[in-house]
Amino acid sequence: MNGSSSNLWLASNPSKRWGEVFFLLYTPFWLTLCLGIVVPYKLYENFTELEYLLLGLISAVPTFLVPMVLVGKADRSLPWKDRYWVKANLWILIFSYVGNYFWTHYFFTVLGASYTFPSWKMNNVPHTTFLLTHVCFLFYHVASNMTLRRLQHFVADLPENTQWLFKAAWILALSYFIAYLETIAISNFPYYSFVDRASMYTVGSLFYAIYFLVSFPMFLRIDEKLGDLWDLPRVAIDALGAAMLVTIILDLWRIFLGPIVPIQDTKQCPQPGLPWFSVDS
Repeated sequence: MNGSSSNLWLASNPSKRWGEVFFLLYTPFWLTLCLGIVVPYKLYENFTELEYLLLGLISAVPTFLVPMVLVGKADRSLPWKDRYWVKANLWILIFSYVGNYFWTHYFFTVLGASYTFPSWKMNNVPHTTFLLTHVCFLFYHVASNMTLRRLQHFVADLPENTQWLFKAAWILALSYFIAYLETIAISNFPYYSFVDRASMYTVGSLFYAIYFLVSFPMFLRIDEKLGDLWDLPRVAIDALGAAMLVTIILDLWRIFLGPIVPIQDTKQCPQPGLPWFSVDS
């Protein structure tokens, strides 16, 4: 597969096309494990910190290991650092790490969320969520890539300003839909709870969608043009830039709009600045 793809949903770059298809085909595995087995059968009731960590590792690690073993035809002639799946994993790894380490505290302070399952933690965020977020975000962003690519072909003959309008509207709609869908999907897991679940479904999903309003169009750009192949430093810098922009927007929400639940029900810090700094710090 060396030429341009005739499929309007798939990337022209053969390595990117193979990587996106792999991430899509891998998605049913971890989804079935988490939402098809662990949650419906309430296996989590007997989980300790170790079992939760293993669940995350079993879900996330294959996104790195499988492409190393089952090398796609498009990647066989490429050094590992030039393969799209490596770049996509790196971008999502950085973005999702920042999201968990920092932005989860906005869920605590703005949305009234809390984790109550046993877990080893980093910055008061369970390690398991770092791992599960990685596979979730890979799926979300590959799905976004495909729909944005198809939309671009659909609106290609329209004026440029109209194209931007269509794409912006789609990114907003898709971001909100995915944020809302994830909130619904984990609603049967009792150890990730909200003070006001109805507000979380509506307004909280919009807050969560801010992640994707920034990340979807930025992630698409990786190796999207055949003559503009990214190296790993560029991938890392781009992911960090996207993460910083999301952080700014989230904190502006916190300062100017405030929490969606009564402040006494959250870990909200009343002073300006970052929300995980206590008043006494």
